[in-house]
Amino acid sequence: MPAVSGQKRDYYEVLGVQKNVSAQDLKSAFRKVALQYHPDRNPGNHEAEEKFKEASEAYEILSDPERRGRYDRFGHAGVGGAAGGDPFGGGFQGVNINDIFGEIFGDIFGGRGGRGRVSNRGADLRFNLEISFEEAAFGCRPKVPIPRPKKCDTCSGTGSKSAAAPKTCGTCGGAGEVRFTQGFFAVSRPCTECGGTGAVVPDPCGKCRGSGKVPNEEVIEVNIPAGVDNGTRVRLTGLGEPGDRGGPAGDLYVTVIVREHPLFQREDYDVFCEVPISFTQAALGAKIDVPTLDGKVKMTIPEGAQSGKVFRLKGKGIPHLHSGQRGDQHVRVIVETPTGLTAKQRELLEKFAESSGEEAHPQSKNFFEKVRELFG
Repeated sequence: MPAVSGQKRDYYEVLGVQKNVSAQDLKSAFRKVALQYHPDRNPGNHEAEEKFKEASEAYEILSDPERRGRYDRFGHAGVGGAAGGDPFGGGFQGVNINDIFGEIFGDIFGGRGGRGRVSNRGADLRFNLEISFEEAAFGCRPKVPIPRPKKCDTCSGTGSKSAAAPKTCGTCGGAGEVRFTQGFFAVSRPCTECGGTGAVVPDPCGKCRGSGKVPNEEVIEVNIPAGVDNGTRVRLTGLGEPGDRGGPAGDLYVTVIVREHPLFQREDYDVFCEVPISFTQAALGAKIDVPTLDGKVKMTIPEGAQSGKVFRLKGKGIPHLHSGQRGDQHVRVIVETPTGLTAKQRELLEKFAESSGEEAHPQSKNFFEKVRELFG
């Protein structure tokens, strides 16, 4: 039902939820509406801006159990000035809407989220590792050089030349972030003066220039488990950049890139390949060598095999990443038509065709029967 001009809509209606909605579902509903109408996604759209403000106001009230209870009993009158306040002008009883968005969206819209000093934890590192098809199937432990800054040994990672303690940053007041207005929306950014730590070193170390870290390349052995696929990400805890001025290190994320194989293709944990066979092998049957990840194996081709027939080699596929149980290999045989026949070979084939008759083959017989039905 559309709201009467000048009258506020029901908060539950604004977020598209029922009155008995749980706190988690309420948050999910607000996130969906806020993403839809966020100003960054709707530049210059006044209607979207108003709906975004309306949803933010509704969530701010309903996410607080005490104010939600008052609203349920008395409606908008029960939440007083907050119900009519501007969510971006301080009308929400001292609650900063950027903190709400930081909690729900994290860094999606550039906010750091939360209150107080930004963490001193080191940055995470990312590295793309290219491996072979076989290495992905059975696992490997390659040693890779990672550009990974290390803790400065001169200052032991403190960033300070002397024993002088870091001072509170004058730019951000120790918060580690600065806030500014972008249109009507308050945005937080890490403080450039202190690098987001909330403190500055008055007597910086000459080697690391106060950062507590120096450039370094480290060779790290990466354990790639059997069964990884293209795009699998392996996390190495604590092998990222060291934290600022002695803080904990970040993590290293290794993304696996699997090279294409000249014979095999992969689908989940199964392996597929094509194997050519001769006309006589298909007609008479044979035992042929088939390549697998474990080496060549013998596979029986039954008499009269047709081109495109797929055979399964059980347990010759990729090991499952967690259980170790292996998938299967699927072998598609392709019958090769002989070329460059000698006169003798041609004579023999002609005799074979004559003795067989044009309609002797079951598939050919069905084909010609259909032709007669249509045109006969």
